[in-house]
Formats: sequence, C-alpha cells, structure tokens
Amino acid sequence: MAKSDDDFQNILENGISFGRGGDRKDPNEGKVKTKAKKKQYITGAHGSGSARQKAKYREQRANRKH
Repeated sequence: MAKSDDDFQNILENGISFGRGGDRKDPNEGKVKTKAKKKQYITGAHGSGSARQKAKYREQRANRKH
C-alpha cells in the first residue's frame, strides 16, 4: 500500500476531526485592567476634572446619534 492508501484507510477507520488544534490561550492574558468603563468614570462622578470633561463629550456624542 502506498502512503495515500494508508491515509485513506486511516480516514475510513477513524474519521476526520475538524476540532480545534493547538494550545488554548487564556483570553484575559496580556489585557490591561482599567477602570475607564466603570459607571463612575463614564459619568465623571468620581471627581476628576478630566473624567467630567470626557463624560461631557461622551454625552454630546451620544446625543448626536438621535
């Protein structure tokens, strides 16, 4: 039997697996945790002038879409 016949026979006996191959990585690996998306920071309620200004711009941008 040739190599292709062996491969074909192996597929007939075992089937073909289309599953994921390789190592699975942690989805949170390498990500930086930030407070930027928390409600107080989005609304500017935590006291930072910069955050208040950003919140104002976010509000203006949200109102433009309507």
